[in-house]
Order: sequence, then C-alpha cells, then structure tokens
Amino acid sequence: MYEKDGEKYFVVDSHGHFWDASRENWREGREEFAKGWIDCFYGYHQLAPPETHWDYEKFLKPTPEDLERDIFTEGHVDVLIHQSTYLKEWYVNGFNTTEQNAATIEKFGDKIIVNGRFDPREGDAGLKQLEADAKKYNFKGIKVYTAEWNGDSRGWKLTDPACYDFLQAAQELGVKNIHAHKGPTIWPLNKDAFSADDVDHCATAHQGLNFIIHHSAIPRIADICYKAVQEPNVYAGLSVVVGALMHARPKFFAKVMGELLFWVGEDRMLFGGDYNIWTPKWQVEGLVDWQMPDDPAFSDYPRMTTASRKKILGLNAARLYDIPVPAECQLPEVAAEAAEQDPAKPGEQLVAGS
Repeated sequence: MYEKDGEKYFVVDSHGHFWDASRENWREGREEFAKGWIDCFYGYHQLAPPETHWDYEKFLKPTPEDLERDIFTEGHVDVLIHQSTYLKEWYVNGFNTTEQNAATIEKFGDKIIVNGRFDPREGDAGLKQLEADAKKYNFKGIKVYTAEWNGDSRGWKLTDPACYDFLQAAQELGVKNIHAHKGPTIWPLNKDAFSADDVDHCATAHQGLNFIIHHSAIPRIADICYKAVQEPNVYAGLSVVVGALMHARPKFFAKVMGELLFWVGEDRMLFGGDYNIWTPKWQVEGLVDWQMPDDPAFSDYPRMTTASRKKILGLNAARLYDIPVPAECQLPEVAAEAAEQDPAKPGEQLVAGS
C-alpha cells in the first residue's frame, strides 16, 4: 500500500516476472538469442532513474529476496500478478514459466497471483496442458505472446482458429482475463508479430473475456486507443508505458497517457511495473505525483485525479481479478455504499467496483 497526502492507494502490479536468464539456462546453439533477448531487456532497464539500476549479473536471475524487497517491502505493491514468457527455443528450462512463478506462492501467499499461458501451435497437447495447469493453479488470467518462436514459426495471431479453441477452453475453465503482449519488440522477435491488428476481431468474438493489451501497443498507440473505444472488453496495460517513458521520455509519456485517458479511459487502464526490468517503487510514486503538463499542446487531454490514480494503480485490476480491497483504499462513494449496505462492518474488505 502507498500513502501520500492522506490518501491510501491499493496497488496491484498487473505485470511482473520471475525469470531465469542465467548463462546455465541458455540453450546450446541458441546462446546468441538467449543473450540478445536479456541484453535487450537490460537496455530497457537503463531507461529508469540511474539510482535504480542493477548490475548485469544480478539482472540475469533475480532471487526471492530481491522480489520480496523490491515488490513488497519497498515497492508499495499489495498484489503482484505474475505473467509467463516461456521462450524454450532459447532457454532450456524456459525464461519465465508458470512453475517458476508459482514457486513464489509458497513464500508470499495471496500477495501473488500466477497467470498461465498457452500457444495454439501446440495443439491438443497444449490444450491438455492448459487444462491441467488451470486446475492446479486456479488461473484467473492467461498471458499470450504472439511473437514467440516455435520451430520454424515466427508468430501467430489472436484470430487464428486454433487460438479460438484455446480461448474457448480457457473460458470454460473459468479464466476471464487474457493478457496479450502487443507493443515494443525484443530482439530477435519480429515487431509485426506483436501487431494489435487482431485485437478487435478477437475481442468482438469473445465478449465474455477481458483483453488486457500490455504495453498499450506502443509505439502504435493509436491502434489500441481506437480498438478500445470500439471494444468495451479491451483494457490498456501500462507496463513499459510507465517504466520506459515516465523518466526517460516525459513529454512522450504525457502524450501516451493523454491519448489513453481520452480514448480508453481511467476505468480500463492497469498499472504494471514489469519487474524486474524495472522496480515498482519509483513508478508508483511517480504516477501518484504526475500531472499532465501545463502546456497548450496538452490542453485537450483529461487530467489525472486522485480517483484516476487509485483506479489505475490497483482498483481496476482488483475488479477484474476479484481481489479484496481495504475500505480505506476504495473510492469514497464505493466505501460509503458498502458501509450503508452493512453498517455493522464498516472496515470489512471489499472487492473493487462491487
């Protein structure tokens, strides 16, 4: 939880990793790709304030102690949602698997939510694995990585018929949140395989699912803005938007945030710190302090309010994931309504937006 000027913010980090990019995990014959991938991440890492930078060796493989300190002790995060990125073409045990992420639950309990993944190119075997994992880990969300390599294939689309089979299976398993990486590329993946061109068709066809578009499709910000206007089940994930731009590119950050606030709206924007590319502390504190520039060039963008910040930093994600939120962190009208319904329990935890 983060408190500033008498306001308490419940923070849900919707996009975290617990990866293993150590040299021992690089697949023989694919070392250049394993190294190139994590080197690209390390380049993004440099866009944060210098005092938050890690040395390269530490960056390759965070420890549970790093996670605890950076996320929960210092980072103001109440709940972290782990997202998976397998990359087994380059990493022997995978880069960031469901099993790796789930190992943190034993230590951190309900502070951690582990999301699954699927790749429609895996066919029936993939469907069986999805079902087994969903039942084992009680998934509420899935992360998909449409540019991931698989043999000779260099990507797939959300509109592929096989993907629809997996989405249907996920929904039948009780999964309602689909997180899709649509945005900046990481070498050696292809930028076009991260295109958001397939989002609207898929969202229309699966209106019982929520599609959280991580990184908000930057640099093609207009793609997600207009699709979200059209599709009420499309959300903008702010991982990379905040981490890569707020400190290093403040004017561009203001433009991106302005477009998202205008088109997508504060009710469908989710904070993501993208650990451990970046740590969340400076991002959370920066968002709470951030104001749209007092400049005529930005005059037609909405302004952030305390309510905006509470929604974006945690309440929106809490609503999607049915996460209980302390009454003191709720918006005043929500807390008052709940207290009125049950005045005997004014301090009871609420689900955001309920």
